[in-house]
Amino acid sequence: MAINLTKGQRIEIGLSKVGVGLGWDPNEGTGFDFDLDASAFMLEGNRKLPQDEFFVFYNNPKSPDDAVESSGDDTTGGNSDGDDETLTVDLSKVDSRIQEIIFTVTIHDYETRRQNFGQVRNSFIRIYNAQTNVEIAKYELDEDFSIETAVEFGRLYKRNGEWKFEAMGIGYKGGLQYFVNKYA
Repeated sequence: MAINLTKGQRIEIGLSKVGVGLGWDPNEGTGFDFDLDASAFMLEGNRKLPQDEFFVFYNNPKSPDDAVESSGDDTTGGNSDGDDETLTVDLSKVDSRIQEIIFTVTIHDYETRRQNFGQVRNSFIRIYNAQTNVEIAKYELDEDFSIETAVEFGRLYKRNGEWKFEAMGIGYKGGLQYFVNKYA
């Protein structure tokens, strides 16, 4: 049975292949599609990328160690009943320098489109066993982020040689560039 995560909650992963799914439903009436983007920042102990290629997103779909891969860019969110974008993580392949993987979600072109997470319906991030597709945990965005345009949803982090997941739920006003500046 999957766990519904709350902000700050941590869970053991106990898997080598993990899927991170992002889903959302477009709201009607804004005049524009909602293009949410899932990204992963693979960080060293200093909370920085060892090199730019460890930032995985739609324009860099695979990390240099082949550990993290993006499913690509869903520009509308209305294409499925489940995950609209996924990041697949093979923890057995993660470069030894990497101590944590931060998962972010941003709204593409939020300024021009005048969009924020308060206008998005049914958005969530979920962690699942990438081999069996069984959901381990889900973190739902509710009204917590009414004016934010970028969210650090969660992170996988290494503690005593084991990978764990923490639901972060930290919202920001900004876009993908905000996180690039923070972690590069």
